[in-house]
Amino acid sequence: GSSCEKCDFESDLCNAFHELNLHPGWIRRNGQSGIGPPYSDHHGNDSTYFLLLSSEMRSSSATLRTNVFLPTDEEHVCQITFHYWISQMGGTLMVGLQKHSEDTIVNIWQDSGGLQNQWKAKTIIINSTEKYEV
Repeated sequence: GSSCEKCDFESDLCNAFHELNLHPGWIRRNGQSGIGPPYSDHHGNDSTYFLLLSSEMRSSSATLRTNVFLPTDEEHVCQITFHYWISQMGGTLMVGLQKHSEDTIVNIWQDSGGLQNQWKAKTIIINSTEKYEV
């Protein structure tokens, strides 16, 4: 069967992220929060939740770390799709892969937001012969 999990942050951080993995600076909010853009999610809904990196964190970085994923093979490919928004303030969103035998996080994708102040979608395929986190 499919092991797909959909994470929409409506009631919590889903199974992908734990509170312990949420660096200071990440806020769970919606378009009605009064903090500023984005004023809706990627469907144009202003009451649904997403995660925002606080503007006070502009000069530093903050990480979201997933749970441990099992190794991939021909039958079990890992495909991660996410929606993201980069404001006119700039900043870079990076996706990293950390295999369990390695200490380093390998950067597998990044975007610095050429077309800013709009939602974009990205799908990443991950192959790993061992357990890993994203």
